[in-house]
Amino acid sequence: MKGEQMTKLDVQEPRTATRILDVAERLVQVRGFNGFSYANIAAELQITKAALHYHFASKAELGKALIERYSTRFAEALVDVEAQYTEAPLRLRGFAGLYIDVLKERRMCLCGMMAAEYETLPSSMQSAVVRYIRENKSWLSDVLKRGKEQGSLAFEGSPDEVASMIFGALEGAMLMARPLDDVSGFESSANRLLTGLRPVS
Repeated sequence: MKGEQMTKLDVQEPRTATRILDVAERLVQVRGFNGFSYANIAAELQITKAALHYHFASKAELGKALIERYSTRFAEALVDVEAQYTEAPLRLRGFAGLYIDVLKERRMCLCGMMAAEYETLPSSMQSAVVRYIRENKSWLSDVLKRGKEQGSLAFEGSPDEVASMIFGALEGAMLMARPLDDVSGFESSANRLLTGLRPVS
């Protein structure tokens, strides 16, 4: 790539691709996808840009890999939430807790950041972002449906509509909390949101 030489370590080190993804993920969560370049990653990892292109031929390919990895990890975290909690209200709080954990690291939801830049993303990344949103709304909808059937949740409208409301509210609250460095404010908003879904005794 423009005369750059790839060292043996650049290409053969087993963890290079993972390290690239780790750095790129943090940059997206802090700056957004359009807020960093391959040069930023290369400088931080002290590798050549040619090595980056060896592992991820284009930034679009890197972005798609980031979304897929993030989506897989989030889905695994939701499996853990299901294993830890059987009641629907607690599962919803477990979902919100995943956002709190990210915010405490002074980061944003990776796919939320990319959703904000949706119109500027390559089509392959747009599809991956949409898939992430749909999968998480579907999980929320299932939890809401079971909760209403079991009597532990009460709400107007369909589970799908309420799932969209919860998902959008958490993403929006995260955006508002970040510039204010207000994790406690986010926690309060999430608590009010989810408390409103409990049946009136």
